[in-house]
Amino acid sequence: MVVKPLFNETALLHQTAAGDQRAFRTLYECYYRKVFTQATRLTRSKDSGEEITQEVFLKLWRLGPGLSDIRNLDHYLKVTTRNQSISALRRLALETKGSRELTRNYIDGHNETEEGIVLNDTRKVLNEAIERLPKQQRQVYVLCHQEGLKYEEAAERLNLSPLTVQTHMKRALKSLRGYLQNHTEVAAILVILKLF
Repeated sequence: MVVKPLFNETALLHQTAAGDQRAFRTLYECYYRKVFTQATRLTRSKDSGEEITQEVFLKLWRLGPGLSDIRNLDHYLKVTTRNQSISALRRLALETKGSRELTRNYIDGHNETEEGIVLNDTRKVLNEAIERLPKQQRQVYVLCHQEGLKYEEAAERLNLSPLTVQTHMKRALKSLRGYLQNHTEVAAILVILKLF
């Protein structure tokens, strides 16, 4: 996607360097789509693309007076987006490797009786967390995460838009993670068993 350079891009960079939020907003609105598209293409994930886009623009804002030194904003954003995407992919690879190791160690040394008790306790805590969710978030979580429906299918069943279903799902997962942080041993088991 070709972004038409802003006529007064240099002036906007200088204004943003001086803390002008409106100038920054203009830069953001001009380049958001390009950064998001590149990050999503590199990570193959819209959620990751959105997170990286926010990180790129936060990094840009934090440059403060250093913004005045940027001669080609399009190139700067392209390189920063690529670097942030690579970092995100590396983190994901390390997390996946760690999760596999944890799973392998768990499977190698498990005790079936103890495992059954822990699994029941884990399901109980997860169910408590699900019950605490607001009604629509709970319905979306159950349909999409437990019954395996796609957002479009859940949206049709609940008479909502797919975007609304996606928003409810994000909020539900955030709430569940927050609740389960108080039960760290349960959260680790949920990740291992892929229940969460």
